[in-house]
Formats: sequence, structure tokens, C-alpha cells
Amino acid sequence: MINTSASLHHAPDLASASDAEVALAAARAGADVVRELYGRRLDRIDKGGGDFATAADLAGERAILAVLRAARPDDGVLGEEGGEQGAAGAGRQWFVDPLCGTLNYASGTMVAAVNVALRDGAAAVADPFGGEVFWTDGQVARVRHDGDDTPLEPSAAGRLVDVNLDAPFPHAPGFRAVELLAHPRFGPGFRPRVVSSSMAVAWVAAGKRAAYVTDGGDLADSVHFAAGIALCRAAGCVVTGIDGEPLGRPGRPGRGLVAAADQRTHDELMALIRDLPGSPALPGHGHGHAG
Repeated sequence: MINTSASLHHAPDLASASDAEVALAAARAGADVVRELYGRRLDRIDKGGGDFATAADLAGERAILAVLRAARPDDGVLGEEGGEQGAAGAGRQWFVDPLCGTLNYASGTMVAAVNVALRDGAAAVADPFGGEVFWTDGQVARVRHDGDDTPLEPSAAGRLVDVNLDAPFPHAPGFRAVELLAHPRFGPGFRPRVVSSSMAVAWVAAGKRAAYVTDGGDLADSVHFAAGIALCRAAGCVVTGIDGEPLGRPGRPGRGLVAAADQRTHDELMALIRDLPGSPALPGHGHGHAG
């Protein structure tokens, strides 16, 4: 049994802490649980469609919620496992994904992320095994390691592009991520990676990936992606949907995510996406809007 209250030592004066420090403390609390339970035989909770959660997902979310409730009792929370929680009709809402990369984790692979984000505000993405927490106050983006903060500096120099191949595929056949990897100009220009965790979005902000591409709906308010998107925006990356349009447009559906370290990389990827068979079915032909 994990004592989730023990994680509160990360922020002894939570009530007076900034939103960024609350996000950091919450992400670290979840990461502590995920790391502690790693390697154990864990029960799986079937979600249908091949998706599942583990006891680590549930315990990690409880630890995160303990921090958020202590620090911001009047805020709402949308959790990956627990859904809508907290004050009804709250003006502020936190997005919580306690373990992104559950299949990796359950298979004994140390590639997972703990995501905590305040809507339109602070966010943190913790690497449970690398000891890093990528965070932003909504203005600047940094990584905390061993108590030290270092600014995040996006870079496309490595040319590594992470592409999410997991379902759902709402824009097929107009867009299929696997076809992007097979594009004859993708290989000469980029090197594909498939991490299967939203940790790769934070890596774009940190300069460890040139870009990240995924299909999906409007991911700006997704428990999986909100924190990584906030990091990329604060770090100065170019962030759009797969149609090249900004995320979070009122009254207009979002279309996945292209987060690139710089405008040139974003333009190159958008050119490949629009060249895919059926891509004219994608509305919008923006030229990349920093979002």
C-alpha cells in the first residue's frame, strides 16, 4: 500500500506555493509512486479497446490529487482515471495523467511520463526514472534535476521525430501517421522514433526531439498532452494541429498535434503531411502558427 500523503514533503507550504511549484510537487508525487511500484506484478483494469490501467496509474493519480487538494482545494480536476473531480463549476481546472506509457511500464520498459497541467497555466511533466521534471509557469520552460533548474532549449539538430502510432485515427484516410513514416522524403530528412508516451512532447521542448506528431482531436485540453503542449509553447516551439492550424480554436475542432522545435522543421513536416494520399481532405492549409 502506497502512502500518498508522504509525497506532500515536496511542497511543505502548498497553500502559498505558486501554481508552477504546485504542478512540480504534484508531478513528483505521482512519479514517486510510479517508480516505487515499477517491476511489481500489478493488477490491470480493462478500459476496452485494448487499453488498460494498472494499480500504479490509480495510486499515482491519488498521490497527485492529494497534492492538488492540499494546495488548491477550490480548483477542479480532470483525471485520466478518476474523471471530473473537485469543486463543481470551478473556474480553474487541472489535467492529470498519472502514467502516460502504461503499456511500456507494464511491459518493463522505463519510458513513461507523469503529466500535470493547469488549464492555460502552469504545467509539469515528470520522468519517473530519469529524475527530471520539465515545468513551466506559462511564461518560461525549465527542467529541474537534483534541485537545479535549467532553461529548456528546443533544437532540431538531432532530426529525431517521434510519431505516435497508437489509435485512435480520427483523420484516416486523410492522415495516417504510419504513412508519414513511409513517405519517401521522411527518411532522408528525419529519423523516426516511436516512444509511445507523451514524454516525447516534453523532449521537443528540451531539445531531445526535433518534433512530435500525432493524430487526434483538439489536444490542448487533453490529460495526456496539455502539459507537454504548455512546455513546448513556453519554450518557443511551433505548435499546431496536423492541419497546420492553432490548437484550442473556439468553435472549431482541433486536429491532432505537430510540435516542432523550430519553424523550418514544422514547415518540412507539414509539407510531408499534405503530400500524403488523401491529405486534401484535411481542411486548413496554415503555414505554421506558434501556439
